[in-house]
Amino acid sequence: MVREFEVRWEGELPAPPQDVWEAITQHADGYLWPISYEPREGGAERGLTEGGGTVTAWDPPHRFATRTRPEAERDGVNALDYRLEALGRVTYLRYVHRAAVPADDFDRQLAACRAHTAFYLHSLGQYACHFAGRKAAYVSVEGPPESAQGGFAAVRRALGVPEDAVAGDRVRLAPQGLAPIEGVVDYATGPFLGVRGADALYRVYGRDAWGWPVGVAHHLFAAGADAAAEERAWGDWVAQVLTGERVA
Repeated sequence: MVREFEVRWEGELPAPPQDVWEAITQHADGYLWPISYEPREGGAERGLTEGGGTVTAWDPPHRFATRTRPEAERDGVNALDYRLEALGRVTYLRYVHRAAVPADDFDRQLAACRAHTAFYLHSLGQYACHFAGRKAAYVSVEGPPESAQGGFAAVRRALGVPEDAVAGDRVRLAPQGLAPIEGVVDYATGPFLGVRGADALYRVYGRDAWGWPVGVAHHLFAAGADAAAEERAWGDWVAQVLTGERVA
């Protein structure tokens, strides 16, 4: 049995609507993960949902919407709606996400979706403001099962991020065995950490807050960035940190 929820978010993003529109529709791997949309109403979505979806609104740079295909909705709809309004050089975004989740896990899924939505849309603004139009090499690593308890704190410690770090602080990430990273904290809210480097966005998802393994994602914009090699290196590092350090 499933139950449907609706998550709404609205606020300003520090980039003009055209850059935000292109980020959503062409460069999702720059702030979310690789997704493709055919640029028209009725076009296909690939990568956002497992069974694929259909673009239901295409009005650049004002409104974009997509939803799962009916034949893939055995477990309920998944639909996103973005409405963009120009406010000088920034964009006022109104966003709605409708989805169905197992009824017996509704409260946890809703809380997680609300928190992830705020982080994802913040990252959308960071990409559109600082890296608009740039192609990304996307890296995603999930921690081992034991990271579902205390994993976020362990990753922060291993990166060398102070517990009291806030957005705007300059930091030097120091993952053992990997090159150090200079950047600025752009997000430090609840169980999420975002650091913006000169050519990358680095993200840590503390999904242990909901009893799930921790996730680490990088959006790399430097020319020649090797996503596969980076994913192997960071996968080894995450595994070492979260199995070699007692998480608590």
